[in-house]
Amino acid sequence: MEVTFLGTGTSQGIPIIGSEHPVCLSENPKDKRLRVSVLISWNDFNILIDCGPDFRQQMLANNVKKLDAIFFTHEHNDHTAGLDDIRPFFFRQGDIPVYAHERVLKALHKRFDYIFLTENKYPGAPGVTENVIENMPFNFHGLTVTPVNFMHNRLQVFGYRMEDFAYLTDLKSIEDKEVEKLHDLKVLVVSALRIEPHHSHFNLEEALEFVERVKPERTYLTHISHMLGFHDEVEQMLPDNVHLAYDNLKITI
Repeated sequence: MEVTFLGTGTSQGIPIIGSEHPVCLSENPKDKRLRVSVLISWNDFNILIDCGPDFRQQMLANNVKKLDAIFFTHEHNDHTAGLDDIRPFFFRQGDIPVYAHERVLKALHKRFDYIFLTENKYPGAPGVTENVIENMPFNFHGLTVTPVNFMHNRLQVFGYRMEDFAYLTDLKSIEDKEVEKLHDLKVLVVSALRIEPHHSHFNLEEALEFVERVKPERTYLTHISHMLGFHDEVEQMLPDNVHLAYDNLKITI
């Protein structure tokens, strides 16, 4: 299994438009972050987790030519706004399977109604096949996918465990029974927004406490804002088995 970090930034990305913050002015490529998303390549399948507003740019940067499924974590704009840009994949492959909580699919119907039409559909619109995810494991072409349920302030979000890898973004609180799904991980990806506390995201301290609770072999932090600091400086502060993810980083599990 190969994981490509397509984007590791928070909802505005880094740099933020018009910002004079030092991190936004950094010339280090690792301080430039598109909106958060990962691509999981497994047994010739390409699985995308979240399809944000930078999706087209991310696909071009990583020369992705095939897309077998999109798993959505939740309905916020920075995780869903790129759905229209699946058109090149649709024209080559047909309907693209999407997997999401029923509430998230309903939100996508409202935002992208033309994609979900079954009659009188515009010929240039892409198409999808819908798969409702509940909080129980399901099979994707022989891969067991285990949803991990948690809260983003008051909004329910799904993370996903696939074999020895788990991806949890926009996490603020989680029940013990869900943490139990994360035992014996080789790689955990979890969000860490900034240094200061936030009402709906882990800050760095909370993320590191969560890592100690889960005890994976390796951890990569994502969904990062400019307020976390410079990549190279923050990286030096972290435990040996915890790293800041950055855009276009590839890891093998």
